[in-house]
Amino acid sequence: MSERGALRTRLELLAREVAKFGAVGAAGLVVNIVVSNLIWRTTEIPVVRAGLMGTVVAILFNYVGFRYWTYRDRDKTGRTRELMLFLLFSAVGAVIETGVLYVATYGFGWDSPVQSNVFKIVGIGIATLFRFWSYRTWVFRALPAKEAVLSAERFLEQRRPSDEVAPGPVPH
Repeated sequence: MSERGALRTRLELLAREVAKFGAVGAAGLVVNIVVSNLIWRTTEIPVVRAGLMGTVVAILFNYVGFRYWTYRDRDKTGRTRELMLFLLFSAVGAVIETGVLYVATYGFGWDSPVQSNVFKIVGIGIATLFRFWSYRTWVFRALPAKEAVLSAERFLEQRRPSDEVAPGPVPH
């Protein structure tokens, strides 16, 4: 494959990954905003704490989407390590996201429902850039090519019926 073809393939794979990440993230955004608004409207919990609670629910939702759809083909050997890193990087993202809401709410006094939602979404947008980089780099790591081939071969061997006899040469 030419260098140009290899680059094109890599870009196509990255575009698919970004699209899947975005789809899960968009669903997580809806979860985050709905939970945050429900808490804001039905309780006396302060805006930033309620926003953080929405973020935590969305993080859990997103893990399932990322693991079982966006990054389902990635290394699955260290699930405990993966989950711990996911939670660590998600917590950093939550600090970024909630920090924007905190500054808007307590730094500038922008705490109307519309303003809270706008700054919640701005924080999510900034945190999403960090999360995409960290999840693909550290959490849902790509399998090395050799391991991917071996994994695929094992999968195919498991799917092949063991009692099937390979056909011999056809008599003339």
